[in-house]
Amino acid sequence: MARDTGFPDADAENDFSRLRRQAELARLSAWFTRAPADVNTILPFDEVVTALGRTGETSLGLVVVEVSSIVGSVDRTRDFDRYFRPTSTRVRARWQRLAAAQRRGEAMPPIVLYRVGSMHFVVDGHHRVSIAIARHLKTIDAYVTEIHTRISPDGISAPSDLLLKDHRRLFLARVPLQGKQAEAITVADPFDYAELAENVEAWGFRLSQEVGEFLGRGEVARRWFGEEFLPVVRMARRAEVLPRVTSDAELYMWLACERYRLVRKHIWDESIIDELRDLAPRTLR
Repeated sequence: MARDTGFPDADAENDFSRLRRQAELARLSAWFTRAPADVNTILPFDEVVTALGRTGETSLGLVVVEVSSIVGSVDRTRDFDRYFRPTSTRVRARWQRLAAAQRRGEAMPPIVLYRVGSMHFVVDGHHRVSIAIARHLKTIDAYVTEIHTRISPDGISAPSDLLLKDHRRLFLARVPLQGKQAEAITVADPFDYAELAENVEAWGFRLSQEVGEFLGRGEVARRWFGEEFLPVVRMARRAEVLPRVTSDAELYMWLACERYRLVRKHIWDESIIDELRDLAPRTLR
């Protein structure tokens, strides 16, 4: 709790000035250290939910929320930064008026939040969240609505992370893997999801021709994972092919691309794996 001098208006003014200085220092620090441009940018609710794919919502009523979990906004992304520090003096008058009223002991209504995973986004109450941060409050009362999404929001810390989430959502729409199978497919480059989806769809088309019947996306995804992806990755891992890739999905993509370049066939055997193992060091140089 910030020190109370007994003069609510003066204390509120000091709180705002201190938070503004912190915002400017954080901006300058990011510039000097060449940190990502969006490191201090508040998360925009609409863009987050669009990237994840909204599937529904549940009203949780009045709950106590940790202030540190409030990281985004529905419509005030220009007025506050990632830590709800004011980005300009534009909000000073209202901010200081509410802060002084709180210091005088006046009751404040609960704020209104959306919850996405462990993150909260402010619908109403931006100034009160900022004041709570200035006064080092740990919790705040809020009416919360939980938003359900198609894919997990885990790993989102800045707006730049949304591109990867958006492409992953589109990949899982084209290749509807479920549970641990979906979790096993991860890539670092968002555009690799599109390339991998095309690879799976082409594999499914060849499988449909082989069995002589149409196979839906769900069936193709399930069979690709069990009959193509897992056996190939396991075979490559045993042969220690390309051990420095970051995920099994990236390993599979590299193998599939280089295999076709070498033999122009969609087959796997030990001899092809051996050729790819010999090729890997040259590719990584």
